[in-house]
Amino acid sequence: MTKVTAYTLSLALLMLVSSCKKEETNLVVEDDKYHLSVPQNMPAWVDDVDNPLTKSGVALGRLLFFDKRLSGNNQLSCASCHQQQLAFSDGVALNNSGVSKQQLHRHTPTVFNLLWSNTGLFWDGGSTNLESQAFGPLTSLDEMAQNLYELEAELKAVPKYRELFDQAFGNGITSANVAKALAQFQRTLISAGSRYDKFKRNEGTTLTELELQGLKLVEEKCKSCHQGELFTDNKFHNNGIDGSFTDDLEGLYQGRFRVTFNPKDMGAFKTPTLRNVMLTAPYMHDGRFATIDDVLAHYSSGIKSSTTVDQLLFQNNGQLGIPLSSNQKEAIKAFLNALTDHELITNKTINNPNE
Repeated sequence: MTKVTAYTLSLALLMLVSSCKKEETNLVVEDDKYHLSVPQNMPAWVDDVDNPLTKSGVALGRLLFFDKRLSGNNQLSCASCHQQQLAFSDGVALNNSGVSKQQLHRHTPTVFNLLWSNTGLFWDGGSTNLESQAFGPLTSLDEMAQNLYELEAELKAVPKYRELFDQAFGNGITSANVAKALAQFQRTLISAGSRYDKFKRNEGTTLTELELQGLKLVEEKCKSCHQGELFTDNKFHNNGIDGSFTDDLEGLYQGRFRVTFNPKDMGAFKTPTLRNVMLTAPYMHDGRFATIDDVLAHYSSGIKSSTTVDQLLFQNNGQLGIPLSSNQKEAIKAFLNALTDHELITNKTINNPNE
């Protein structure tokens, strides 16, 4: 079976399971309700009606996130590629640590602040929610390569898991409940503890003059895509890293178009957040830019034209590009450092519970 076929099958599987999502009702007891604390400068949020946060569900999801049983060879966990110290990224351009040891075609995204991600997951938005998204990496032959029936059997062999699944969902260990628990845990991964956040909330933290200059520049030149306190619009844009888009690998390089088949979406990929960006190199959907300097150079002088390149990038007197002087680039980098959330990457309540 080819990698593309396996990917397609896994997508079909996750959509099938997702379609059954509403048929399985969580048994939520009021004293098990998880009260999520969201800092005041962050957007309002709405709990998932089909998979509301519970204490037992979040705790179970945390265990599963760090459990290598979730992979076919019992050597990989979700945390293997979403490392807390790297703001839940992996630090490489294209990961090859999966079961097949084959290099992936897309860069590993971060998984924090997904509580507000409601426009689709993966770089092209091919998954509609966190529950269905989980089946992509779980079943992909080049990632965790897990047989879902074998996973259920393996987890059922662990008495503690049998108890925890019954507490969280009432109907025991199923692959759907694995995905639900993982989704609940990931929705609690909130990044809002940076120096910038404390400055915004008047918590006794100040920004330097250079950082304030960088904040102003980001608001002037980047805000159209990196919006609000999330520093992303969670939408899809062709940011001009390519001028043409091959349909190789079933359109994997065509971005959002491969999902919507809308010609306007050709080459458009999801806007990543600027939060913790100094921890999550390399950059772009394929990890092609090793440093933030490479990213800034692209936007100032490297944007490639195409029929679908985003009109927001025409900031150079009507021409493509976002002109940035060397001093402006230094100011932007200073501000981006102020978006690093050291509380997130050291928070012991979301780390491996077995350590």
